Amino acid sequence: MTGTHPSPHLPAADLAPMQHHADPLADETIAKILGPWPPGDVAADAPQWAHINTVNLLFSQWADNATLTHWQATEGPVQVGEGDKSAKGYVTAEMAEALNHYVQAGQVLPPWADAHKIERAEKLFMDHGALSCILLFCASLPECYVVPDLSSVLHTTGQLEQNTEYRIRSTAAMIFPVMLHGGLSQRGAGVAQVLKVRLIHATVRNLILHGSPEHAMAQWQAGGDGLVVPGVAPAGGGRSMMYQTLYARGWNLAAKGLPCNQEELAYTLLTFGYVFLRSLRRLGLGLPAHDEEAYLHAWNVVGHVLGIDRSLMVETMTQGDVLMELMQARGRAEPVTPDPRPALGQALMQTMANALPWRIVKPFPQLMTRYLCGRETAEDLGLNQPVPWLSALLFWGVLLLARLIDTVVGMLMPRFSIVRMLTRALGYHFMSRVLMSQTRPLQLPTELLNQVDTVVHSWSDDPNAPGWLNRIEDRLTTSGSWSRGLASRAQSTQAGAAGQAPQATTP
Repeated sequence: MTGTHPSPHLPAADLAPMQHHADPLADETIAKILGPWPPGDVAADAPQWAHINTVNLLFSQWADNATLTHWQATEGPVQVGEGDKSAKGYVTAEMAEALNHYVQAGQVLPPWADAHKIERAEKLFMDHGALSCILLFCASLPECYVVPDLSSVLHTTGQLEQNTEYRIRSTAAMIFPVMLHGGLSQRGAGVAQVLKVRLIHATVRNLILHGSPEHAMAQWQAGGDGLVVPGVAPAGGGRSMMYQTLYARGWNLAAKGLPCNQEELAYTLLTFGYVFLRSLRRLGLGLPAHDEEAYLHAWNVVGHVLGIDRSLMVETMTQGDVLMELMQARGRAEPVTPDPRPALGQALMQTMANALPWRIVKPFPQLMTRYLCGRETAEDLGLNQPVPWLSALLFWGVLLLARLIDTVVGMLMPRFSIVRMLTRALGYHFMSRVLMSQTRPLQLPTELLNQVDTVVHSWSDDPNAPGWLNRIEDRLTTSGSWSRGLASRAQSTQAGAAGQAPQATTP
């Protein structure tokens, strides 16, 4: 079925209430799973920590969309892995009931979902897959960190300064299943992955607010000051420190609204759909309007599964222009002190620089981000600092020359593009170093990793480019297949990872 909704050209007054709306389905689920937090200090053996770990273990059972159809949590012990690498938890009756309701309600696609548009979006992702990596690194993620409150939560968890690569892989672990062929259908695994992310968002909100958003809002509206006093949580090791740190951070409902609120979720959705398409335009690789709208539609369906309000979704690039500008202006009008964004931006750029093999091109990610995102975003993230003049000269010289050649040759060969080849080459290095590491594979089921491997193999040569251009690309990347044999390595790491805490990731 297809459908429309009112244009999201929302005035600031209409967006403001969205800061105090979150996700009732996921929030109620987590509230029932965790129960009320104890007053005062939280002990290391408080049941909430064990319940979070148990939910994370259950995530490993959500292998694909078909599995969710008949999945049922049952009261009793749960174990993932064997021997020393096993992780154990216990599902209470309340947890089982809450999770079963969440899974059954959350997996249903909206009645306006258009299968043909979704299939077209999947094809577009396949066509631009290698290129999309650089757009994720140099456009979508940087734009995501422009809104100070979003950056503040990520800064609290330390995920970008200390665990940048893990944070990026967590994002890719959602994007790949969603955009692979059939990702949102019974054949795929996109819905299963998105429902995990949605529940993680609710966990983050519950930790920060020391309870459900509904309870926090009720206390504030009843005459409270809207302040969540910083708690004291036991020191934990590894990534379990993340949710303990979130519990201890404190919050101000009056000044910030709810953490991971509807406006912020809708903004991050824009970065994966609208910003991707905008970046293609800026590289001279823009798509026809109907393809852009199909891509936006697919991400709107993802947004529905993530629990985002339909009125905050865009259907055209024009709507995206307006909503993006409005949301960024609202975010910039409410600065956070100290500003976490420059540290996050530098951590992201350094991760990309480390993936590039030649010293002269290491500043390219920063320069590409400036080009794709613009001056204001670069300033927000502290990416407006000078770079070595030779690197800047090479970047701008090559980019402008390639754009010129593409414009001229494109009159005769519309699909020819040197810019596409160069950005694919950069995307390869980021993907192979950060996303496709054989020692740290994406946290995905083995069967799904096999699909990712097959897709990456298909990206090894660009079917739209002449043979000589692919040979040049091989010199800049690698000869032969880009596949890394991830699935064969994943099984040895997944058992150990199964007991880790859910990670705070944006959609």
